[in-house]
Amino acid sequence: MKNKIAALFAVIALGSCSKPPEKPKMNALAEDYVKLVLEVGQYNSDFVDAYYGPEEWKPTSAKLDTIPASDFIARANTLINSANLVDTTTFSGIDKARHTMFKKQLTAVKTKLEMLAGKTYSFDEEAKLLYDAEPPHFTEEHFNKLIAALEEELPGDEDLATRYAAFEKQFIIPKDKLDTVFRVAITEARKRTNHHFKLPQNEDFVLEYVNDKSWSGYNYYQGKSKSLIQINTDFPIFIQRAIDLACHEGYPGHHVFNALLEQNLVDAKGWKEFSVYPLFSPQSLIAEGSANYGIDVAFPGDERVAFEKEVLFPIAGLDASKADKYYKILGLIGKLNYAGNEAARQYLNGEISREEAAKWLEKYLFYAPDRALQRTRFIDQYRSYVINYNLGKDLVADYVKAKGGTVDQPEKRWAVFKELLSNPHTASSLK
Repeated sequence: MKNKIAALFAVIALGSCSKPPEKPKMNALAEDYVKLVLEVGQYNSDFVDAYYGPEEWKPTSAKLDTIPASDFIARANTLINSANLVDTTTFSGIDKARHTMFKKQLTAVKTKLEMLAGKTYSFDEEAKLLYDAEPPHFTEEHFNKLIAALEEELPGDEDLATRYAAFEKQFIIPKDKLDTVFRVAITEARKRTNHHFKLPQNEDFVLEYVNDKSWSGYNYYQGKSKSLIQINTDFPIFIQRAIDLACHEGYPGHHVFNALLEQNLVDAKGWKEFSVYPLFSPQSLIAEGSANYGIDVAFPGDERVAFEKEVLFPIAGLDASKADKYYKILGLIGKLNYAGNEAARQYLNGEISREEAAKWLEKYLFYAPDRALQRTRFIDQYRSYVINYNLGKDLVADYVKAKGGTVDQPEKRWAVFKELLSNPHTASSLK
């Protein structure tokens, strides 16, 4: 009996001396995360926006007839629980930012999986879970006051939308000039960006023109500082869209953002979770917000209008003497851009129909009827993603300004902007 007791105490003693289980490591979790995201992407074509990680991490098993949502959600939950167990006591500031963003990306992946399985969220709940953001609310009265200012700029007997449609026809880029105008705009945007960022020598893009899309432009990042930029030509393209899309999709927008993340986080630090970009995630708010804000960084103040009047208007064969008036009106319309969020919120919450949402877009954003319906297709496809363009831009602009990147300090603004593009950030970290 004494021998049995002694043996028992020996086992207990050995157990007490054994090491506790190791805490999860970020790089191992990152690999599991990437593989999960890529597998989900097999079942939803919009889910993965870009991937430039190890080839062997791509799915090898055959796609099932239906998405195994419960299995994917369980794996996401396991990763979330493991991420919460990571020992961050010795982490540097950037390591903590990585860890925080990783958890928020995982929350977004889990949420989107739940939505694919049939779970519904309100517009605001969805925006918070997917994009780490709380979209503001505006009343119809707010937009009506802005409309009043436009009424004064475009007097006439017809309704305002009709008057604006007639006015803006003067600024359509002729189809036979479209490619030249876009390439000149992209070249200038690249030159200005490269002056401050020193882009990778091998960076480049392919430009294509496409049809039948719910969006106006898209950047498909290919990895190794290469992109495919597509421009949708379903509807007339107005002159201001040349600089908008050149910067937003290219320089210093999506193309540069992805190239810097690949260069600084994936290649330099080995943070493989940044080699995959799940579209419905906090990364998109930074991506879209910085791409829109990047237009102002690359072409600040009057420089944009001056460049367009001197270069782009003549190439397109448009009357540059009308540019100042055009941009004054565009500035007023720009203040109405949150009206698009309100249309999406009401439509997705089931408060208004598609037709009513389209009418709202016609009234407050001056979309032609067919373009307004196209925009509702975008809302159907991307849902609360719409907040990333305007709220994202405002959050990025406020962050850069708070760090000293003001209009009168352009070099500082470029520097803060580059730091933002090169490091882990989400909406809540910008405040």
